[in-house]
Amino acid sequence: MVTIADVARHAGVAASTVSYVLSGKRSISSDTRDRVQEAVRVLGYRPNASARALASQRSNVLALVIPLRTGMHVPVMMQFATAVVTTARRFDHDVLLLTADEGREGLERVAQSSLVDALVVMDVELHDERVPVLRELSMPSVLIGFPADTDGLTCIDLDFVAAGERCVDHLADLGHRTIALLGTPSAVYERQTGFAQRTLAGFTAAADRRGVLGVETPCEHTFDAVLGTVEQLLRDHPDITGLVVQNEPIIGPLLDVLRRLGRRVPEDMSLMAICADDVAERQVPQLSSVAIPADEIGLQAVESLITKLEGGQVPAMTLLRPQLTPRASTCPAPARH
Repeated sequence: MVTIADVARHAGVAASTVSYVLSGKRSISSDTRDRVQEAVRVLGYRPNASARALASQRSNVLALVIPLRTGMHVPVMMQFATAVVTTARRFDHDVLLLTADEGREGLERVAQSSLVDALVVMDVELHDERVPVLRELSMPSVLIGFPADTDGLTCIDLDFVAAGERCVDHLADLGHRTIALLGTPSAVYERQTGFAQRTLAGFTAAADRRGVLGVETPCEHTFDAVLGTVEQLLRDHPDITGLVVQNEPIIGPLLDVLRRLGRRVPEDMSLMAICADDVAERQVPQLSSVAIPADEIGLQAVESLITKLEGGQVPAMTLLRPQLTPRASTCPAPARH
């Protein structure tokens, strides 16, 4: 096993200098710091996490707060969780996963326990009761999601307003004049969860801008709910030729429902989704989609927290630009008769 003494010999410095470089407790010249860091890399030295935590009075643990609420799709949340955990391990940090819906009390309890050094908070609502607590805590935090008031916070997410707009623009460019958004379950909208509200805002704004009819409706996760929702949509708006889905669990059932109703994709109904690329690519036909960049969001959230813990500055708001990939599920609108 490589020791701190081995690193010191390789770098030609004292063991205490290596310790200072790793802990950041003293100012070290850039030349010396570079030699130590190169020795660490070459030798594959792994600092003892427990010893470093004791020395720095830090736990080297981050809390990931994902309250499991009605209407959430757990596999999507776990994509974000995996990205957070993987990135945290690169910085020799572990992750404490908190899934109970404890609101502000849960954040206060964790902060007072000294179990963690910093917080990543998910499932952010526009008027989230946890926001005032996060502003008051001395503990660093990053939100994956945007509340209505971001003052004093660090937030990162996909630009869901732009994602909704891009979906409408893609279908409008193909000549579709009546487009529907099949959104999340009702409970998600009722909580005013940020990502759903922002997508809806972008969808509505783009429909108005492009002069197309935009119809939006929530949809629950069961097959019967998808069937009933689509049947009602087509009764109310028989001219719909484009569907945007922001509700990953219903994608498979929706394709089955459209086949049952005699609507071919894409010849009769163009279909696109806001979802992970792998989900879009395994459908038949493959779906045009705006990707959910869970890996990039999780990585940037953790990197921002580590920078904060080390006393650095990070951007207050980071919105990732949506990337739309056209695939086989969208085509020019059918000719009107």
